Amino acid sequence: MTTPTLDLAIITGLSGAGRSTAAKCLEDLGWFVVDNLPPALLSTMAELGHRSGGAVSRIAVVVDVRGRAFFSDLRAAVAALDARGMHPRMLFLEASDDALIRRFDHVRRPHPLQGDERVVDGIGRERALLAELRGEADLVLDTTDLNVHELRSKIDAAFGQPGANRLNATVVSFGYKYGLPLDADLVADCRFLPNPHWVEELRPYTGRDPQVRSYVLAQPGAQEFLDQYAALLRLVGEGYAREGKRYLTLAVGCTGGKHRSVAMAEQLGARLAADGVGVRVVHRDLGRE
Repeated sequence: MTTPTLDLAIITGLSGAGRSTAAKCLEDLGWFVVDNLPPALLSTMAELGHRSGGAVSRIAVVVDVRGRAFFSDLRAAVAALDARGMHPRMLFLEASDDALIRRFDHVRRPHPLQGDERVVDGIGRERALLAELRGEADLVLDTTDLNVHELRSKIDAAFGQPGANRLNATVVSFGYKYGLPLDADLVADCRFLPNPHWVEELRPYTGRDPQVRSYVLAQPGAQEFLDQYAALLRLVGEGYAREGKRYLTLAVGCTGGKHRSVAMAEQLGARLAADGVGVRVVHRDLGRE
């Protein structure tokens, strides 16, 4: 049986240059991220990844000067991994002194190496400490002029997998009488459509049943709503992509969450899927009455 492959990445670089953002981005891409790991434990993490049988296939570790005595062991730890046939990719983040000073002033925190001196002194010490490591990095990113979204985009391009950047949407049908879904990003109200509840032969069925679905979709305004709301969702999805957001929760409501919202949620989910969005449709209140 083939042993599952393990991707290992090391995030390091100057304090204030964006390591936390990079770690969060990799986490969003599905990497298992460990912050401030002593380099001596890199081999242990890799071994745990192999033992997971593929459950953990991508591990990223953040290593920085907070490790102090441990940090000098990083090069030895990487060499040991190379000797075992595991070749971690190293991402090194840096920025200009002016940019780093502004960032430390903004958060009102001292540089970890400044001691009783100025922030710029701590930055200088850290640059000297990391000079050789920078030269060995697989990817060096200068974040001086990058905003958060631009940094995420660069990391996505370097460490993402095909399809990892696509929008993932959860479409939730619900009944207003049971309350709004608290995690909804957008809410669509289908109570402008006639309620199948008042059609005796349709009342026992749900929006998943063909007779109810046909009834709801045949109502004036139903198709126009779907067309225009799908177009709105495309616009929102493009904006989410520009902002580095990958998850959207769309709530579709009617009075009881049984007929109209269920049928319309299914239709909107299908349209999102046709646009390449990863879709999960959930009927929160179905069967609750």
